[in-house]
Amino acid sequence: HAGERAFICAECGKAFSLKHNLIIHQRIHTGERPYQCGVCQKSFSLKQNLLTHQRIHSGEKPFSCQRCGKRFREQRFLLNHQRTH
Repeated sequence: HAGERAFICAECGKAFSLKHNLIIHQRIHTGERPYQCGVCQKSFSLKQNLLTHQRIHSGEKPFSCQRCGKRFREQRFLLNHQRTH
């Protein structure tokens, strides 16, 4: 049924509606970090975190301030900056 949380973490009891989300959650307990940066070897539990990290090495700054044009590597940095205007 929609919204049913049938996948339960054996370590902490947290429930998930998708098995994939349980598997990702379990990395908190196992410490598994399967995504590794090819430049500095830092490892991450989530692929998206690796992709965000790689911008440090590439210099990519995809988020820009609409008011002043300053660019940022992460959206959270842009949001923090926007509070200064």
